[in-house]
Parts: sequence; structure tokens; C-alpha cells
Amino acid sequence: MSTPEHPSPAPRPTAPESPDRAYRSPAALAGGVLLLGIIGWLGIDAIVKGHGRTPWLALATLLLVVPLVVAFTLRPAVFANEERLRIRNPFRVVVVPWSRVVSLRSSFSNEVVIDSGAKYQLWAVPVSLRGRKKASRRQARAAAEASRAAQGGGRGGRGFGGGFSGFGGGFGGTSDEASAADGPARAETDKVMDDLRELLAAQESRATGGTGGTPGTRPAAATTDPTAVTPHGEVTARWAYEIVAPALAGAVVLAILLATG
Repeated sequence: MSTPEHPSPAPRPTAPESPDRAYRSPAALAGGVLLLGIIGWLGIDAIVKGHGRTPWLALATLLLVVPLVVAFTLRPAVFANEERLRIRNPFRVVVVPWSRVVSLRSSFSNEVVIDSGAKYQLWAVPVSLRGRKKASRRQARAAAEASRAAQGGGRGGRGFGGGFSGFGGGFGGTSDEASAADGPARAETDKVMDDLRELLAAQESRATGGTGGTPGTRPAAATTDPTAVTPHGEVTARWAYEIVAPALAGAVVLAILLATG
């Protein structure tokens, strides 16, 4: 008499990964497109109209310069979701689970610090001292406008009834006053770092059941391997060979052409 076989339980479906938030530098994108246009125009013109060794020199220069321009302008990006942070820098791609992140630092550059002590710079989110100064001036103007309005001497939107804000409650206040009501003025890159810290704090809250810990920070673990596999997840880093290979090839060809000229 055979015993009935119990079917093995079906594997539990994995939860779909949350969508990525992408962060890039608009100024870098605009500058990269402009540089590529100028380099392409000059390079193609030299290849088509050049004589002797000029087309080969132009081709080798394009092979060297175009990947570097793409690497430092169009390529850098940060992709973040609820599970991990993917950092695409000029020559490397680093994937860091939030459970391995200790803190997000902002000083002269924005960095991610993991539990092994390793640091990864966010090329796509550069620190803008000019943006911080502009935000500080905007906040100071908003505070001054709010102070004058509180004293009855506000200049914003004069019209019927002492200003548009007094005419049926519409068009209330200036843009500086509105920004002051929304909170302190922040530079755009600082706002991006605030978003990333919120994702880190949300992951910490899920990991600890919503108790304990300071948002955006975590005690460091006693390990020295920045890519070690731990119960928290694995940090992976790979070189961008699609950028490095053509740039090295262009540099070698250009050096040979110049040496044999």
C-alpha cells in the first residue's frame, strides 16, 4: 500500500520591486549635449575635409573624447527605490542595499557611507554652494517680506483693499512668502539628499518595526570588506567597460599616430 504523496507547496511570489526615482544634474545634461554637438561638428568636419593624417587623428580624438564627455555629463545618475540605491558614476556602477547604508553625507560632495566604512560619491548630485547661497538669500527675503507684512507694511501685490490678498482672499502674497510658508528654502541638490534620507529612514523604520534609531543614520558594523555578503545584502560594484574600453582604444591610437608622425 503506497502512501499518498503530498505535493510540495508552491513557491511564494516575490513582491514586485518598487519603481526607481531617478536623479540627474540638468546642467550636466545640457552641457554634455552642447559639448557633444561641438565635438561632433569639428570632428566630422576634420574627417570629411581633412587631408593626410588629419582624418585619422580626428577619428582617434573622437574615440577618446566622446566617451569621456558622456561619462562626466550624460552618464552620472542616481536611481533609488525602497530596497536599494544604484549609483551610476562616470566609470563605475555601485548598487547598495539601504540596509547597508550608514549615512548620507553632504559637505563639499554628497556621499553614501556603508557599514564597512566605504564611501561612494554621488556624481549626479553635486554640491552647489551657489545654490545654497541663492536659497539662503531667498529665505532671507521671504522672512523680511513676512516681517513687513506682519507689521502692516507688506509690499506684495498692492491693489484693491490693500492688495490682491485682501480682495476676496485671492492671489495671496508673493512667491517668497509662499516659499516661506512651505518651509525653509533649500538648494535643489539638498532637496535630493533629503529625499534619499527619507528613503533610508523608511527602510530603517521597516527593519526595526518603527522603533529606535535616528533617521538617516545607523551604527557601523565591524567588517572591513566593502563588498562582503552579509545578512543585510550585498554591495556590488562594476566598472563601466563601455566607457573605459573605447576611451583607452582612442588614447592608444592617438598616441601611436602622434609618435609615428
